[in-house]
Amino acid sequence: MAKLEGKVALITGAAAGLGEGIATVYASYGAKLCMVDLSSDVEKTAEKLRKEYGAEIITYVGNVADRAQMDEAAKKTVEAFGELNIACCNAGVCRLAPFEEMTDEMRDFHIDVNIKGVWNTCKAVIPYMLKQGKGAIVIASSVTGDIVADAGEAAYAMTKAALVGLTKCLAVEYADRNIRVNCSQLGYARTPMVEKMAVESNPEDPEQAIADIAIGVPMKRLAKPTEVGELFAFLGSDESSYLTGSQIVIDGGSTLPETMSIGTN
Repeated sequence: MAKLEGKVALITGAAAGLGEGIATVYASYGAKLCMVDLSSDVEKTAEKLRKEYGAEIITYVGNVADRAQMDEAAKKTVEAFGELNIACCNAGVCRLAPFEEMTDEMRDFHIDVNIKGVWNTCKAVIPYMLKQGKGAIVIASSVTGDIVADAGEAAYAMTKAALVGLTKCLAVEYADRNIRVNCSQLGYARTPMVEKMAVESNPEDPEQAIADIAIGVPMKRLAKPTEVGELFAFLGSDESSYLTGSQIVIDGGSTLPETMSIGTN
């Protein structure tokens, strides 16, 4: 039996990038899915997974920043599959700008998606998990903000660090009601968001910006979205039944080196 056989998962930001990687792994392990995204392309991604894995999938085009829409997505998931076991709070945004040039609108954009989006998703799914007596929530935080940061990431770093606090509080609050809450802390993966950041960082040669990221990673490469999906699958499965409130770094070792110039290698 696949480790997610019979599980029902709601995945946000599922049309592309990390969300597509998470959905792919979940489908391969037998989960039923509600794939949520602001883009209508989520249905194309879902159809590809249906054909490849025979997965049972519904899609919902909606904005995680809108509480009513997330409530509706959760409701439709339960109507379609009878339950909701796992929520993968993956949807997120990052826009780079020097702090003195970062507008309040840019700040609020990050807060609305990265913080309120996760808040709204948790608010939408937890009532169903409480009725069922069990559930798992996986939140996509980042190494950025909580562990490291780059210039121009003030809004992103602030919002991703906030998710670590939310993870810990929800984990404590719901532990005795069998809802586990954990977060991933990703370094860099090759995704549309990172490609956009590369353009913002080096408009003349964005591929060089991506190559330079890999130089600073001991494993000398960026993550594949499906590698992140494997972590989300583990945290959503019963295999991680004694894990809650955990921050799991998945960064190819990028936060480990003290310097890039000292040492024997």
